[in-house]
Amino acid sequence: MNNKDTGFLGENITAQYLTQNGFEILHRNWRYKHLEIDIIAFKDGILHIVEVKTRTDNQFGFPEQAITAKKMQFLKNAAAHYQYEYPQWKYIQFDVAALLLTPSKEWDLLFITDVYF
Repeated sequence: MNNKDTGFLGENITAQYLTQNGFEILHRNWRYKHLEIDIIAFKDGILHIVEVKTRTDNQFGFPEQAITAKKMQFLKNAAAHYQYEYPQWKYIQFDVAALLLTPSKEWDLLFITDVYF
């Protein structure tokens, strides 16, 4: 499985998790110029900007450790453009979905809510 396939699978698993937990998915892979948001969802009047990181092993660290300050700045910029385009969203929250393939070939999902940066 290549990186693109791994990432796509991680986004599918995350979207399913969110839906099962009462979120409504608004967009997947939303883009503004060079900026991208993996998943945009809402629940209870809050817009959730979800960054998905998927790894098949932890040789280079856990998936959530791959989210750099630069990536978070990109997410903030993308979210600002999204809010400009959709001004009805007053409350936003940044979340992280970190997926890791376990030795038993199951996906372990860690959903980190309300990430502050």
